[in-house]
Amino acid sequence: MITTNEQQPVAQRDADHVHQHEAEQKQAALELRDVSMSFDGRAGRLHVLDQVSITVQAGEFVSIIGPSGSGKSTLFHLIGGLLRPSEGDILVHGQNVVGQTGHISYMPQQPALFPWRTVEDNVILAPEIAGKPKKEAREEARRWLSNVGLTGYERSYPHELSGGMQQRVAFLRAMMSPHELMLLDEPFSALDALTRSDMQRWLIDLWERNRRSVLFITHSIEEALLLSDTIYVLSNRPAQVLERVAVPFARPRTEALASEAEFVRMKRELSDLLRSIQSSSPIH
Repeated sequence: MITTNEQQPVAQRDADHVHQHEAEQKQAALELRDVSMSFDGRAGRLHVLDQVSITVQAGEFVSIIGPSGSGKSTLFHLIGGLLRPSEGDILVHGQNVVGQTGHISYMPQQPALFPWRTVEDNVILAPEIAGKPKKEAREEARRWLSNVGLTGYERSYPHELSGGMQQRVAFLRAMMSPHELMLLDEPFSALDALTRSDMQRWLIDLWERNRRSVLFITHSIEEALLLSDTIYVLSNRPAQVLERVAVPFARPRTEALASEAEFVRMKRELSDLLRSIQSSSPIH
């Protein structure tokens, strides 16, 4: 006979709950627990984040969307240790990293490649800093460059590449980092629509083959739905989490998903939510 959870003794149910919670804790690549952030400015105290809690499980792709100025980039600075929160905890793989650097890989909005370094030398920067033997790092970099269609550009310089190619190099540099958690801060925002679409397809394919833990900032609802397992919607400043959306679409995903009825429905609902947020006055 199958025993349901309700039929189990209370002590057993409590023990099962504890074990499940412990398993979830071990799986979490990133946890923000009730994180608040305020700054002192000329106009007085600026309250940017208010009790924000976000979780990225190991191998999960999580996106953050919200109005401009809601504190999304501030979150990344806090996770990366460049800022300390006024309140709350930030855990990476269970370790509190408040105020600590060197535990994430990061890709900014612009490629930020070193112009004096070749493509290959830009890609191997993180393992080089970590002390990995150069020969081994170069061999790995060449495999990655081959995987993303950049064979033959190893000795090229950033100014010789298109915007999309530069973004691929920047992403590979983040992938080559020894840190499993990746923060991607609107990496496609500066690209034209066609190149952005190409990069989205490329990122989906590469991520689904490697499954790094990703926290991704975007202003594009369609991009968030196409790429993500979970989406967090932030309010106006001071930012709070208004919605946590579980994206139900199976992987692997293709652009054809964007024309499916459920995708269109979710996009419309999220668009309506963001419009209602943007039309409301920021909370002070």
